[in-house]
Amino acid sequence: MHAEAGAGGREGRGVGEAYEGPYEPGGWACEPAPVAAAGALGYAVVLRVGGEPATHGVLQAVAVVAAASLVVLVPRAVLGRPVGPERAARRVLVVALAAVCCQPLQSVSLGDGPLLVAYLLLACALAALADAALAAALTRAREEPGEEPRAATAMGVAVRLAVCVTAAATGPAVAVAGAWALPVVCAPLLLVQLSFRRCAGIRAACRQTVASLARTTEIAGHTPAGHARRVARLSRAVGRELRLPGPSLSVLEYAALMHDLGQLSLVDPVPAGATEPLPEAERRRIARLGGAVVRRTGVPEEVAEVVERQADPYREQPLPARIVRAVNAYVELVGGSSAGSGGSPQEDRAAAAPRALARLRRSTARDFDPAVVEALARVVSRPVRGRPR
Repeated sequence: MHAEAGAGGREGRGVGEAYEGPYEPGGWACEPAPVAAAGALGYAVVLRVGGEPATHGVLQAVAVVAAASLVVLVPRAVLGRPVGPERAARRVLVVALAAVCCQPLQSVSLGDGPLLVAYLLLACALAALADAALAAALTRAREEPGEEPRAATAMGVAVRLAVCVTAAATGPAVAVAGAWALPVVCAPLLLVQLSFRRCAGIRAACRQTVASLARTTEIAGHTPAGHARRVARLSRAVGRELRLPGPSLSVLEYAALMHDLGQLSLVDPVPAGATEPLPEAERRRIARLGGAVVRRTGVPEEVAEVVERQADPYREQPLPARIVRAVNAYVELVGGSSAGSGGSPQEDRAAAAPRALARLRRSTARDFDPAVVEALARVVSRPVRGRPR
């Protein structure tokens, strides 16, 4: 039920602006609690227990769930751990909605067959939709102007669906077998939760590995600090502008983070890490070496392909490689224009952006995809905190 996204990387700081704080690619990490959610929702929709009418009503269902939430939240607050009271508040509201929909049915005979299950499933689905809408509204309220919207993940939707089905099955099971059926029906979700957390842990480790590799070129002095992260955030924003699906956005972001790994093979670093002014043969050699390194990291093959083909003519590239090349060239042009100009970095970059875009447009015959350049222009023209990106 509560499969929201947690903290991760943010697009919206502005290209060329130093990012403060750790950056993790891949968007938002989910932390679902399906067992507790299904148990709370199932308790709210129970109408009969062992063949007898249930004795709890709407107020008791809400009180029990609220008390259980406090039992969890208070010790966490005392120990100084993250509390997240809004999740508990949402769960109480969702349980109240489900109970209001179902408890009046105690005076109506629907039996214990398909009709009851269908109604309970509908009520649970309505509660889940209300929970998702409330979560989205709270997320939008916290987002800064210009920040990239956070999309629901397919895994989060699947967890919500599993919770709804489990809670709907709780009513007939408890009606026939008694109260002990409630934990039994919810038990399979425990395995789902354990598997989900293991999968989330693997993904987090992969993200950390990619983020660490992205910093190696900076530590070695081959690229400016924060360059890979800026290219990754802007590439993801351009990918969203071009309506790339979620998996392709992840491939794009990983490739953008590691697009400069081939520079580690250079004896003499390229000035400011800018590869676009290099001869085409040298750019392609660096890209091929970068792709070979990426293949050893365990990331999907598509990521390595994007890295090694980023220097090819755009008509020979997959779309993610076109995006990485255009964004990388833009960041190099904008970032390299501020030295010694006398203004603030933000003002210098804002002034350099039109010139950089004009430079890219002049090279759309062979090097840069015109559609990608125009999408990039739309993205960087959007204000963030009252100023251009």
